[in-house]
Amino acid sequence: MTKFMNVVVSSIVLSFMMASLAMAETLRVGMECTYHPFNYRDSSGKLQGYDVDVAKEVAVRIGAELTFVCQKWDGMIPALLANKFDIVVASMSITNKRKKKIDFSYPYRVSIGQFIGPKSKNLKLFNADGSLNLKGFNGVRIGIERATTYANWIEAKVPDADIAFYDSNEAMYLDLKAGRVDAIMTNPMKAFLRFLSKPDGAGYEVVGPQLAEEEYFGIGVGIGMRKGNDALMARLDKALKSMTKDGSLERFAKKIFPFTIHPLD
Repeated sequence: MTKFMNVVVSSIVLSFMMASLAMAETLRVGMECTYHPFNYRDSSGKLQGYDVDVAKEVAVRIGAELTFVCQKWDGMIPALLANKFDIVVASMSITNKRKKKIDFSYPYRVSIGQFIGPKSKNLKLFNADGSLNLKGFNGVRIGIERATTYANWIEAKVPDADIAFYDSNEAMYLDLKAGRVDAIMTNPMKAFLRFLSKPDGAGYEVVGPQLAEEEYFGIGVGIGMRKGNDALMARLDKALKSMTKDGSLERFAKKIFPFTIHPLD
């Protein structure tokens, strides 16, 4: 009888575990998959980067499984709204313009922009006090990834700028090195790590100050989700705040950068 009961109990426990596994939440995560060092595929095809580390740790803390979905940047929000994935973990800045369409979590990274150009051109896009020098943009072709905070900034601040828009960061850097654009506006963290600190970037420099106007760059980078999902947002916020507090975000950043990149309260 005891043996029979043990078998029955074991069967019940196994059935419960299998049912729990089957009911485990799976979140589909949208990201660009080409945005080194934040979200990209390594030589073996495995997704790597700060965004990937953040997404995986968040999943552990909220008890969810993840499925990554690669998506071109300019279609990221439309794809989210079309239910192609559940959340966006793609270094997306929290801006008022984007908040009209989607909701964002607590920020997990700062959001800034900066110009990069050849040292030989001695570009004068800014004055000595850091203010914008509109005349310095005359005859200068600027490369920018489309549908970004950088595009919003330059279209507002330098409406007559000669802009070349790109679908990927890689294509933009190739054109900068080939001289097809005179400068680019991009993420200075990415530029430092992947370009300026490498032999290919030896002849290039940052041009002007770091730009962090909240109107254009927001309060930082957050996880994007469709509106009305307050329960999910609360869980994501709790996870990200705990990751900030216990040093996890700093640990992920230090794998890539020699400095902290998350907002400091």
